[in-house]
Amino acid sequence: MELQGQSKLLRIFLGEADRIGHTLLYEAILTAAKEKGLAGGTAMKGIMSFGASTRIHRARLIELSEDLPIVVEIVDTAEKIDHFINVVNDLFEQCGRGGLITVEKVDVLYYKGKK
Repeated sequence: MELQGQSKLLRIFLGEADRIGHTLLYEAILTAAKEKGLAGGTAMKGIMSFGASTRIHRARLIELSEDLPIVVEIVDTAEKIDHFINVVNDLFEQCGRGGLITVEKVDVLYYKGKK
């Protein structure tokens, strides 16, 4: 697959503890993205966050946080991202938890797999 030039970045903010049944929400999102043929995605764990609930989530040595922030980023063509947003919305509804979804235009400069 070739990906270059004008594309979109889908950024999804959620909690580490967010699940659909026994499946972590971020895993469900990335699995669905792979199944739909999107170019690629990454989940990253944050160390501190707050959002619409105004509850602060943080990582500390003294306490074990079980709901640290997770950011999932997926880059692909505008068309594929626009269609995939519906999948993400459905997964959020199944999960029943809050989050944030953003989209921005990006210029892909380099995208290649291993030879």
